[in-house]
Amino acid sequence: MPRTSLTALSAVKLRRLIGAKQISPVELLEDCIERIEAIDPGINAIVARPFRRAREEAKRAEAAVLRGDELGRLHGLPIGIKDLQDTEGVLTTNGSPLFRNNVPTRDTVQVGLVRAAGAIVTAKTNVPEFGAGANSRNPVWGATGNPFNPSLNAGGSSGGSAAALAVDMLPICTGSDTGGSLRIPAALCGVVGFRPSPGLVPMEARKLGWTTISVLGPMGRNVPDTRLLFAAQLGLDRRDPLSLYLDPDRAMTGRPVDLGRLRVAWTADFGGAPVSTEIRKLMHRRMGEMRHLFRSLDEVEFDYGGADRCFDVIRGTSYVAGYKESYERDGDLLAPNVRANYDIAKVMTLEDVAWAHVEQTRLFRRFQDTYEDYDLVLAPTTPVSPFPWSELYLETLEGRKLSNYYHWLAHTYFITLMSNPAISIPCGVDPQGMPFGLQVVGRYRGDFELLDAAEAMEQAFRMVPELARPLPDLESLTTPRPDLKSIVTAAPDPGLAY
Repeated sequence: MPRTSLTALSAVKLRRLIGAKQISPVELLEDCIERIEAIDPGINAIVARPFRRAREEAKRAEAAVLRGDELGRLHGLPIGIKDLQDTEGVLTTNGSPLFRNNVPTRDTVQVGLVRAAGAIVTAKTNVPEFGAGANSRNPVWGATGNPFNPSLNAGGSSGGSAAALAVDMLPICTGSDTGGSLRIPAALCGVVGFRPSPGLVPMEARKLGWTTISVLGPMGRNVPDTRLLFAAQLGLDRRDPLSLYLDPDRAMTGRPVDLGRLRVAWTADFGGAPVSTEIRKLMHRRMGEMRHLFRSLDEVEFDYGGADRCFDVIRGTSYVAGYKESYERDGDLLAPNVRANYDIAKVMTLEDVAWAHVEQTRLFRRFQDTYEDYDLVLAPTTPVSPFPWSELYLETLEGRKLSNYYHWLAHTYFITLMSNPAISIPCGVDPQGMPFGLQVVGRYRGDFELLDAAEAMEQAFRMVPELARPLPDLESLTTPRPDLKSIVTAAPDPGLAY
C-alpha cells in the first residue's frame, strides 16, 4: 500500500494545511478511518472506534475553519488515546475484563486538554491489562503485532499507539510511562516516544500524588509532531501535586542546536541493566556512526547500585495503592503481571520503602553529576530485538534468568528512577531488521533542551542511511491476523458509545 494518502503527512504539516483551508478535517478523518480499516486487522492496534462521533466533530471542525474562527494547536487532527486514559462517552477498558463495558462520564484532564486544542478522538489504542508490562496483549482485545513483523511484539504499555503511528493510521497518539511505556514501544515500532519530567502533563488519577515514576506524554512519528502534541498536553491542575507550568509555545517551537558543540555520554547498560550481546555490539557500532556529529562522544561508567530492587519497591507501593481492592475482590480476574506486582509488594515492609527512597535519592544525585561534564546521555532503549508477542515477557536473556516480568525494561526504568526527561528516537535497524530505538536523556527538568537536541539529531540521522528511521511494508499488513485475537475471552463491541 503506497504512502500517498493524507495520513502519510506529518501532524505539523496536516495542521498547517487545515489552517490554510487546503484540506478539510473531514477529508483527513476519512483517510485515517480508511487506513485503520485496511491495516488494523493485520496488527490489532486499535480497540474502541467512536467513528460516528469523530465524524460529527470533524464536521464542526471544518465549519470552524470556514468561519475563520481561532483554531487550537491540534485543530482537526485525529488522535488515538491510550486505553488506560478515560474518555468521556467512549469505551475505556484498561485491557481488563473488569472494565469490559466501562464508558466514562468524563475525560481525564489530559484528554480534556487535547480535545480543547481541537484534536478529534478517533480511536482508543491497545495496552497490556492495566498497563502492566511491555507487551500490549490482554484478554479483552488480544495482542498488538509489531508493524515490521506482526508475529513479534510491539512493546508496551503504549504499544497500540506506537503501532498505529508506525503505519500512518493516526498522526498523533497519547501514551504513559512508568517503567518505559512511552519509550519502549516507540523503539520497537520505529517512532518517537517522549517521557517528560513529572508534573508537566497533568495526571490527576495518580493515587500516590507525590510519586514521580508515572507520567503521561506524547508520541509521534517524528520529534516536531511529538512536540506539537506535548504543547497541547501541558497544563496546571490543582489535583496533581507535582503539577508545574511550562510555556506551550516554547514546547512546540524548537531552537536550533549545533550538535557539534554538544558533549555526549553513552552507555550500553548503565552499569547493570541486562542487555544482549547483539544490542551491545550494535550500540558500539551506532556510536561510531554518529561520533562525527558531536563535539565529544564518550563511553561513561554509571553507578547502577540497587536500581532493580529500588524500582521493585517504589513500583510496588503504587500497585498496593491502586489495586488492593481489585486484588482482594477479583484477584482471579487480574492478569498474571498485575498479580505479580501485587504479590511482590504485599510482603514489603516500611523498612524496604525507606531504603528504596534513600537509594533512589543517592542514585539520582550521582546521575546528575554526569551533566557537569556532558549535555546528553545516550543508551539503547531496549536490550533485545522484539520477541514473539505470544511470550508474555522476556524470562531469560542469553541463559540468565531475569528476576521478574519487567526486569528486561531496566534501561528505561533506571531513567524513570532518575526523573530526567527522556526520549526514544528511531536509529536505523538492528541485525534482525527490526527498528532500533536510541534513548536520549536530558538534564533534570531540561525538557525543552532535550527536545531541541533530539530534533537536531533526528534531522542529522536522515542524512546517514544506517541511522535513518525505518518504515514498515504496508502491503504486507493488509492480510488479517486472527491469531492476534487468540487470547480474547469475549471482546466488547469496539464501537460501544459514540
